[in-house]
Amino acid sequence: MEENNAPRSSQFLVEVAYAKPDVQVITPLLVDAGTTLEQAIHLSGILDVFPEIDLNKNKVGIFSKLVKKDTVLREKDRVEIYRPLIADPKEVRKQRAAEGKVMKKGGGNVQ
Repeated sequence: MEENNAPRSSQFLVEVAYAKPDVQVITPLLVDAGTTLEQAIHLSGILDVFPEIDLNKNKVGIFSKLVKKDTVLREKDRVEIYRPLIADPKEVRKQRAAEGKVMKKGGGNVQ
């Protein structure tokens, strides 16, 4: 005999995660088979807690890999909502590389 609160076999656990510099939230969520990433975000209630999230602007992913909002979730997936970048990582790397080249110019250490 099954317990009333036992999940049905067509349901499984996922997590919805969002982080700001000062707070991180990971919400466990029981979803039905066929639930999309976007549906899970809405079901989690995270949009009510963080009204600055705009699913038309914020990128989303599963375990650090960018995916589309209509991606169907699998058991134990962690849905992640990413904040917009403050700086372009490619530009930052170029700047660091340029600074490194200037410091090493001449083939030796400056004393």
